[in-house]
Amino acid sequence: MRLSLFITCYNDTMFPETGKAVVRVLERLGHDISFPHEQTCCGQMHWNTGYLKEAVPIIRHFVNVFRDAEAVVIPSSSCVAMIRDHYPKAAEASGDAAFVREVEALLPRVWEFSEFLVKKLGVEDVGAEFPHRVTYHASCHSLRGLELGDVPLRLLRNVRGLELIELKNVDRCCGFGGTFAIKNADVSTEMLGEKMASIEETHAEICTAVDNSCLMHISGGLHRQNAGVKAMHIAEILASTGGVQ
Repeated sequence: MRLSLFITCYNDTMFPETGKAVVRVLERLGHDISFPHEQTCCGQMHWNTGYLKEAVPIIRHFVNVFRDAEAVVIPSSSCVAMIRDHYPKAAEASGDAAFVREVEALLPRVWEFSEFLVKKLGVEDVGAEFPHRVTYHASCHSLRGLELGDVPLRLLRNVRGLELIELKNVDRCCGFGGTFAIKNADVSTEMLGEKMASIEETHAEICTAVDNSCLMHISGGLHRQNAGVKAMHIAEILASTGGVQ
């Protein structure tokens, strides 16, 4: 397949290795990857903070950029949930029937990275090797938004050398939530503390997830505690052929 890659704001500005890892995995599976340089943001930040009118031009731009894509792969359940849940609402509110039709036509071709591998391609073994103890954090958008269930775990279980350790209370939020962590810092900090305690109980070397936003939050807390646990996006694990570089 010829796939189009959408790189989220977090990945673009702070975690470029995640996007590179996505490309390595998909190319290993024999697919051609394109990266439309005119892409920007999915509009989630504007939408979630109440700037609905300002989000619409960004949403229109995303639709214009990826209108002809065979499939759009995104290493973030958060952004995919934004697109699936809120693009139809934005299009409907615009009163533009053509815009509504374009959104409806594009949505079935937009996939979260692990979801694309398992549900679209039917691949659970991507030929990775990662000899480390790993635990998995289920981000809220992956669990409740996209309902990925055990999709990421099925990929991790097929990574050679990887010891997957179950995370207690895996369904609990890490306390990030984008602007939630800023507007409700005390609550966010308490939630992060519970998540970090669960991670440390696993004695894992790596905590992974499908969203770098959660991992950034978790990683910051673990670093401040000198916990010795590294956070890593699942794409980087699946791209690995030998472990942490």
